[in-house]
Amino acid sequence: MADCDGLSEAGTAAASPPAPAPGLSPPLGWRERLRAGLAGTGASLWFVAGLGVLYALRVPLRLCENLAAVTVFLNSLTPKFYVALTGTSSLISGLIFIFEWWYFHKHGTSFIEQVSVSHLRPLMGGTESSISEPGSSSSNSESETSRQNLSECKVWRNPLNLFRGAEYRRYTWVTGKEPLTYYDMNLSAQDHQTFFTCDTDFLRPSDTVMQKAWRERNPPARIKAAYQALELNNDCATAYVLLAEEEATTILDAERLFKQALKAGETIYRRSQQCQHQSPQHEAQLRRDTNVLVYIKRRLAMCARKLGRIKEAVKIMRDLMKEFPPLTMLNIHENLLESLLELQAYADVQAVLAKYDDISLPKSAAICYTAALLKTRTVSDKFSPETASRRGLSTAEINAVEAIHRAVEFNPHVPKLFTGIQLTDSNYIDWLCNTT
Repeated sequence: MADCDGLSEAGTAAASPPAPAPGLSPPLGWRERLRAGLAGTGASLWFVAGLGVLYALRVPLRLCENLAAVTVFLNSLTPKFYVALTGTSSLISGLIFIFEWWYFHKHGTSFIEQVSVSHLRPLMGGTESSISEPGSSSSNSESETSRQNLSECKVWRNPLNLFRGAEYRRYTWVTGKEPLTYYDMNLSAQDHQTFFTCDTDFLRPSDTVMQKAWRERNPPARIKAAYQALELNNDCATAYVLLAEEEATTILDAERLFKQALKAGETIYRRSQQCQHQSPQHEAQLRRDTNVLVYIKRRLAMCARKLGRIKEAVKIMRDLMKEFPPLTMLNIHENLLESLLELQAYADVQAVLAKYDDISLPKSAAICYTAALLKTRTVSDKFSPETASRRGLSTAEINAVEAIHRAVEFNPHVPKLFTGIQLTDSNYIDWLCNTT
C-alpha cells in the first residue's frame, strides 16, 4: 500500500510488507544458536586452512620468485604507462557516466542502482532467509515473495497524501478496514521527525512534548500529547498541525486548525528569522520553523482544493514556490499540477512540467503520467488504431507512446488502479486517450 498518509509512496511495489518493530525479534532456540555459532567458526576455519595451503605450496608454486618478478615488472614501468592508464580509465569512466545519464533520462532510474539491487544484493546476502520448520513449504514461498516485493519497492515522497482524521478515518468507518499499515506509519514518523523537530527542541517544553508525540505510534496518545503541548504553549504550531491531521473529522475542521497553526507558525518564523545568525542552533531552528510554515500553507492549499476553491489553492501554491524555491523536497509542484489539471489549464500544466520534468530532479508517478497525458491529448482526437496500423505512427504519436511507456515502467500499477483491469501493451494508449 502506498504511504498516502505520510510523505511517501511505494512507487513500484503493489504492497509493502509491514516493518517489524525496532528491537523486537523472535527468540532463537538452541539449534539456531548452535548453527549460527558454527557458521561463524566455519568462516574462520576456512580462512586459516587457506593460509595453511598457501604456506605448504609456497615452494612448488614458487611464490617468492613470482612475487619478486612482479615487483621487478612494476618497478620497470615508465611514466608513459601511467599516463596511458590514467587516460584509459578516464575514457571508460566518461563512457559509463554518459550511459548512466542517458539511461536515467530515459527510464527515470539509475542502471547501476537497478543492477545492484536486483542482481548483486542477493548474491552478497542482502536479504536474510527466514527460519522455518522443516516441511513448511508454504512459509518458504511466502517469505520468498515478500523478499521479492521488498527488493522491488521504491519509496517516494507523496505530496498528495490524504488527511488521517478527515479521510482515512472515514474510510475505516465505511469499510471497517485500516488503510494504513505499520510500515506506512513508520515512514510517516520518520518524515515528521525530519521536518518538525530539531536539536533545540529541549529548550522549549512544548517542542519536547511534540518530539515524543511524532514518535508515538498510538493515535490517541499522539492527540493527547498535542493537547499537552498546547497547555504549555498556546502558540505551538506543530501541535495544531497534528490535531488538524489526525483529530479533525472533516476538511472544514482541518482547515480551521491549520489556520490556527498558520498564525502561530508565522509568529515563530519571524522570531527565528531575527535570531538565525546568533548560532548554528538558531539556524537549525529556523530551518525547522520554515519547514513547518511551508507544510502548513501547502496543507491549507489542499484543503481549499478539496473544498472547491481551486483558484485559491493555485494562488497559495504559486506563492509558496516563489517564496521558498529551495524546498523542492515537499514537491509542491505536484500539488499545483493536480489543481491545474482540475481547472483544465493545460498550458499552465505544460509550463510547470517544462520546469520540473528534468533529469536533475527525482521522477514521480505524477510527473510521468501528467507528461504522458499532455502528449496523448495532442493526438487523441485524430488517433485511430486502424489508421495507425496502415500508415504507422506519426512523430507525435511515437512521443506519446514513449511517454506512456516511461510512466508505466515507473509505476505499472496506476492504470490497473484506475480501471480495475490489467491493461495490455496495445491498449495503454486507448485507455489514456479515453481519460482525456
